[in-house]
Amino acid sequence: MSTQLAARPPLAAAPGPAPAPIRPAEARPVLSVVVPAYNEQEVLPSFHARLAPVMEAIGLPWEVVYVNDGSRDRTLTIMEGLKAADPRVALVNLSRNFGKEIALTAGLDHAAATDAVIVIDADLQDPPEVIPDLVAAWRQGFDVAYARRRAREGETWLKKATAKAFYRVMQKVGGKVELPADTGDFRLISRRALDALLSLREQHRFMKGLFAWVGFPSTPVLYDRAPRAAGETKWNYWRLWNLSLEGITAFTVGPLKVATYLGLFTAIVAGIYGLQLIIRTILFGNPVAGYPSLMAVVLFLGGVQLMTLGIIGEYLGRVFNETKGRPLYIVERHAPSESPDQRQTTS
Repeated sequence: MSTQLAARPPLAAAPGPAPAPIRPAEARPVLSVVVPAYNEQEVLPSFHARLAPVMEAIGLPWEVVYVNDGSRDRTLTIMEGLKAADPRVALVNLSRNFGKEIALTAGLDHAAATDAVIVIDADLQDPPEVIPDLVAAWRQGFDVAYARRRAREGETWLKKATAKAFYRVMQKVGGKVELPADTGDFRLISRRALDALLSLREQHRFMKGLFAWVGFPSTPVLYDRAPRAAGETKWNYWRLWNLSLEGITAFTVGPLKVATYLGLFTAIVAGIYGLQLIIRTILFGNPVAGYPSLMAVVLFLGGVQLMTLGIIGEYLGRVFNETKGRPLYIVERHAPSESPDQRQTTS
């Protein structure tokens, strides 16, 4: 079943206690920090210890929304401890692991901020100390302030090279959607940009592309990306490859056009080759040809056909998932943040 927030898209919720009602605007935080996490028990306490003083120094009411994406370690327990110690902590526990893109969407759905939301990972590769620079850009009138990586410490040359190649491909095939280079999810988005973003409820979510698709005035904020503070990365090369496929197929039909042109090129080459065989047969007869050349042609054409069917299948699978109309996620538990005044009133 689903619940409806005021002027917000519906949230997917599991049977059980209903989410807490949204507080009046005057009691809501101005800024929300959304932090999706999966198996981040080693780094979460350090992350919150660095985030809290940074947000306090900004001088605006704030909250942090931790989203537990079906972690198998003590991540949820640590989040519960942080909430017990700090009333500004909100907790969203998903019923299972849905993936980072969905977990991030769940956090944005439950962000109570009236003015702006900040998205950041918990691994401390994106330093919380950069947030004041994002807020400063927002105060200058920009709806989106995205953190652009000036340096990527702790990453291999292969990962840097593949990331650079991916951004180049997206800029070439993305059409009117311009994906900023060297930019992840770390950013600040205004409330009106967030409301536009939350109206997009597609199943296959490539958040970097969705952030760019909604538009609004944007500006980069340069920063140096640090190595992971603790724990292990969840993004191996296989998952990064699948994410890149999500991004390409979600924002362009370029692969389908490539398949069409490749089929046309193969047909032209096959026609020329067939014409050449006819002319040779008329002029010189038809000696028995060798099997290696025949097998090479058969395997080449079979490979082209299978690749084309695979590309069509990727798009067809996405259509299939969209038509089922399932909710993006199921919330096992939602504990909203509280202002210090509320905590004193209820205690």
